[in-house]
Amino acid sequence: MVRPFVPIAREVAKTPDYRQTRRQRKQVEMLFAHMKRVLKMDRLRLRGLKGAQDEFLLTATAQNLRRMASYLGTGPPGVREMA
Repeated sequence: MVRPFVPIAREVAKTPDYRQTRRQRKQVEMLFAHMKRVLKMDRLRLRGLKGAQDEFLLTATAQNLRRMASYLGTGPPGVREMA
């Protein structure tokens, strides 16, 4: 079986643009994995397109708030640091 696209794909994989897009994709994929595992976004609970959009927006907002808290050096409320 001849696969003429394989050598072309290998050449593309050597370019700096490809490496940059792989890094960017990895960052995005990690955010979606976090949404699915930690924030329990494994299935949608609201019905319809509007419900799905609202649920995704709420999940993304929660994720961004968690990231902001880590950037500011503050943890979630009610959690004491071990000193």
